[in-house]
Formats: sequence, C-alpha cells, structure tokens
Amino acid sequence: MTMQYDNTDAFRGASFTSATFAAAKFRDCDMRQIKIVDSVLVDVSVSGDVHNFLVNDVDVTPFVEAELDRRHPERVQLRAMRTADDFRAMWNTVERLWLETVAHAERLPESARHERVDGEWSFVETLRHLIFATDAWASRTILDEPMPFHRFGLTHTGYPPADAAAIGIDLDARPSYAAVMEARADRVALVRGIVDGLTDTDLARMCTRAPAPGHPEEPRSVGSCLRVVMEEECEHRRYMVRDIAVLEAR
Repeated sequence: MTMQYDNTDAFRGASFTSATFAAAKFRDCDMRQIKIVDSVLVDVSVSGDVHNFLVNDVDVTPFVEAELDRRHPERVQLRAMRTADDFRAMWNTVERLWLETVAHAERLPESARHERVDGEWSFVETLRHLIFATDAWASRTILDEPMPFHRFGLTHTGYPPADAAAIGIDLDARPSYAAVMEARADRVALVRGIVDGLTDTDLARMCTRAPAPGHPEEPRSVGSCLRVVMEEECEHRRYMVRDIAVLEAR
C-alpha cells in the first residue's frame, strides 16, 4: 500500500540509512539542506526553486540555469526588464509564445488538453491557474479591484480550499476548454491594456492591496506585480511545452 504524507513536518532533521525511496514522489516540499550520501540516484527528476545544488561536490545550478536560458530565451528577456518599454516588449513575447503553444495544444484531441502528465496540471488547468494569477497580480493589486476572481480560476496548490471558496473560486469546477479560453482571452487583453499605457513612473507606484486574501498585507510596486504575472506566464508555458510533447508521443 502506498503511504501518503501531507502537510507534515515529521521528517524535519530525520536520518534514513539503508532505506528505499524508489519511485517515491515529493511535491511542494521544503527540501532545504537535504544531504544524500553514498546513495543510488538513477532516473531522478528534480524541478523547483533550485539553488546551490551539489552533485558529487559540483554545483550544477549554473549549468541548469544556462541550459534553461538557451532553451527558453524569454527567461533572459524577463530578467532584463527595467523600463516600461521592456515590459511591453516582454508582454509581446509572452503573447506570441502562448499563441504558438495554444495552436500546438489544439492539434491534440480536446480530451488530451484536460489530461494530466505525471500528476502535473493539465493544459486546461494551467490556463485556469493563469486566470487566477492575472486576477490576483493585475486586477486586484494594480487595478485595486477587491474581488476580481473568476470562478474557474485555479489557485496554487498551497492555497487553502476554504479561502479559495471564500473568494468565489470553484476548485471542483470542470469547465470546457472553450469556457476557459474565453476567460483567458479576457485576462490577456487586460494585461495588454495595462502595459500599453504603462510609463516608467507607473512601474514604481505602490499597490496596497494584497494579491489574494491570506497573502501578506504589504505594499508592492506595479513593476513587481507585473513581473510576477510574466514569470507565471513564462514558467507555466515551459511546463506545457514539456507535457504537450509527452502527450503527442502517446
């Protein structure tokens, strides 16, 4: 029987010797300062916020970052954003890349667009999350709308379901692809409207409303909020490019 451990700190500082973790999965976990010694790591996949990752005493983080930048040059453009023109150019890139990815996904059967790969969000679920991200980091913070959340939005996995329900989000909803695309198009247009009118002065304006209930109530600049939106767009598209390739190969 497969054991499931959720929301536990029972293993903090634990030591495992001659134990088997073959085929185990760790998702949304705090793995800081983990040390693996004299162990077999074959067919191991790691993704997440990775820094100072040593393999046989070699920090492989710079290699991984460089390779990701080579495969996805929009990451470099994202980090280089400073001016309003930079943000506009970045959003142009985001729109172009997503148009390509949507066209790619639409060559799959619609059922495949709802299909998860290795437990990750499906294409439709990813678009639902980006709807939420735009509602939170653009509509609520930058535009100061108190309750902009679309019910088809999908919060990040650590967000309490009760809090999601309180802001009108239906995590159990199973909307059609067309319905999700309609809501998604509205959000893309909203960000387009923001960046089209953006000035360098606007980037420094402080937003006082938190992106969603439960987030820290602290001021955030328009520039930092837009950066979150664009980071979400780029990273989740990267995951979708990966998973669409898997679905095509089936």
